[in-house]
Amino acid sequence: MAKQVTKDTIIMDALRIDPGTAEFFMQIGMHCLGCPSSSGESIEQACAVHGVNCDELVDKINSYLVSKEA
Repeated sequence: MAKQVTKDTIIMDALRIDPGTAEFFMQIGMHCLGCPSSSGESIEQACAVHGVNCDELVDKINSYLVSKEA
């Protein structure tokens, strides 16, 4: 079963699940993935700061993670 993220997943935890998820954060303007905020900020919190629909981002990341399992 593929690992999944939720809106409550900490960004750094998503990157630990699969470093390839960085691409999705970068695409929406989250360029400081190595900064301290990513170690304690949830996907939902980051989306709020960057004005991004959290559910859409979570869906994209989870689709990517599922595709890696195939």
